[in-house]
Order: sequence, then C-alpha cells, then structure tokens
Amino acid sequence: MGQTSVLADDDCKCVSCSSTLDNVRTLVLFGRTGNGKSATGNSILGRNVFKSRASSSGVTTSCEMEATVLHYRQIVNVIDSPGLFDFTVGSELIGKEIVKCIGLAKDGIHAILVVFSVRTRFSAEEESALRSLQKLFGSKIVDYMIVIFTGGDELEENDETLDDYLGRECPEPLKAILSLCGNRYVLFDNKTKDEKKRHKQVQQLLFIVDILISKNGGQPYTDKLFKEIKKREMELQKQQREVDSMQGYSKEDILEYKKQMEQQAYNDQLYQITQMIESKLMEATTKLEEQLAKEQAARLAAEEYAKAAQMKSNNEIKKLRRHLMRAKEELHQRSQDSSFKKLRRHFDQAHVELRRRTPNHHCTIL
Repeated sequence: MGQTSVLADDDCKCVSCSSTLDNVRTLVLFGRTGNGKSATGNSILGRNVFKSRASSSGVTTSCEMEATVLHYRQIVNVIDSPGLFDFTVGSELIGKEIVKCIGLAKDGIHAILVVFSVRTRFSAEEESALRSLQKLFGSKIVDYMIVIFTGGDELEENDETLDDYLGRECPEPLKAILSLCGNRYVLFDNKTKDEKKRHKQVQQLLFIVDILISKNGGQPYTDKLFKEIKKREMELQKQQREVDSMQGYSKEDILEYKKQMEQQAYNDQLYQITQMIESKLMEATTKLEEQLAKEQAARLAAEEYAKAAQMKSNNEIKKLRRHLMRAKEELHQRSQDSSFKKLRRHFDQAHVELRRRTPNHHCTIL
C-alpha cells in the first residue's frame, strides 16, 4: 500500500533524464526511535540487517550503512542514523555521528528519508530535531528530503488511504514540513509478507528519489562539512603515503605511526565539527528561546486582553441585570397601578348601579 503524493507533470519529465545520473543512490534514514526507521531500511534493502526496537538483540545505536544491488544493477546504499536525531545528547556525540555518517556517505547524500509513523502523533521533539537538522546542514537539505510514513498495514485494515489520514491527523507543523519537502511522501507497510507489495512501495520511493536527483541537477547533497572531511582524508592519505616511503623503520613502527595519524586526524575533525555544532545549536537555541519568549509574551498579552474583555463583559452583564431588575420593578408597579385604577372603575360602576337599583336612591351599604 505504498502511496505517494501527487506528482506534477514536470516532475515526471525529470525522471527521463535519470539514466544519465550516477548508478549509486545513497539514502540516509532520519527519525525518532519507534517510528519504524530501521524496519524501513530493511524493507528497502529486501533483507533484515538493521536491528529494530522489536528485536531482542538490541537496536541500532550508531550510524550503519548497508547496500543492495537492484535487478537493473543500480546500487542503493542505506544509512541508518539513530544518533543524528537526538540533539539533546551533546555536541560531541552528535559530532561523532556526523563524522561517521559523512564518512559512510563519502560522495554525498542523494536523499534524506524522514520517517514518521501513522501510529503515533507528530511530536514537538520531531519538529525540533528537523529544525536542528536544517541548522546543522543548511537550508538546502530540505531539497533532498522525502517523508516516509510507516504503518501502512494499519491504514489498510481501517480501509483508509494516506491522504485520508493526513486529512484528519495532520497538525500545522507537519503540514509545514510536508510543504517544505515539496509534498514528497510515501506510505510503507514494513510488516507485509507480500513481496510484490514490498517491491512496489520501494519502487515508488526510488521513483521519487530519481525525481529529487533530477531536480537537484543530478548532484547529491554535500556542504562544507563533506568538503572539509574529504580534504582532510586526502591530506591523511598523502601523509600516509609519505610514511610508507620512510626508510629505516619497521613495518610495525610505520603501522603504529599511521594509526596515530588517523586518530589525530579523526580527533581534529571531531573537534572542528563539535565546535561548529555547538555554535549552530547555540544559535538555534537562542533563536528558539527568542521565538518562545515572543510567543509567551503574545500569549500573556492575549490572556490579559481576554481577562480585561471578560471583566468588561461581566460589568456589562451586571449593569444589564440591574436595568432588568429596575424594568421589572417598574413594570410590576405599573401593573399594580393599572389594576387598582381598573378596580376603582369597576367599584364606581357597581356603586352607581347599586344606587340606581336601590329604592329612593338609598344605599344601605353606604
């Protein structure tokens, strides 16, 4: 039940030039634990290699990459990146995961697969993580994002489509993310045993990936982090070649020296990236705090306005009640006065009639 969003005609035309693109696709999975991220990776690969939360042997805790070769000889690399989602663990751990992820991706990322689940509500944590991802990798990263909704089996049981689900369960922040991603999304059923169904949903995903690559000029995503790490790798390789050519040292000494060089290069990369992450996260945190402060001030102002309006409304209600009581009293008074006058008229009429009927006009009552 792999549903995609509606694709424009020019999107379909873009795919025609995909044959000129590199035959390798590198996809990075990004999402909260429990959304079915690892299971989605296994569905794409066609075999169980990533450990999911339901596995008794433990979940994926660090970036891993596995690859598969499709029947038309296209290579698909899938990177499971659990450490890139939790930005609360500290900049050093995030830095390690970024270094590892970029090292695995090497020549760039063709698509970021953001995994949500129809079984759970979209959370503020997910929204914050996506904002942090944009902050770390730059605004261009959204041009490489595709949203995958897992739990297709549940929608199928309820005889619902993904569009039905989004029509009733799509909060504004999620709508904004889908819009930011160009409404590129697909529904996955990771529990299906139907190989044709699994193959179809994977093909739908790769179709969108090809559209994405074409729209991005056939170039995978890279930024200064990729370039810096690649530059340092080339420098390290050059240094290692120089070490290999050193005379008067044993193989063990050269091997040990190369290990030290690799460790030093890694530490330098990690330090640089950690510093950058701290700076960007601090900037993002400051902006978020400013936004929250503005929202809180606006909320307090709205509450004060509502409170003042309520007090005004209460006063007006009290005033209206007083007017109503006065009106009732006046009406009651007027009613009493009118009845007395009417009674007096009846009495006078009766008195006249009585005098008329009494002989000699003598009234015994009076």
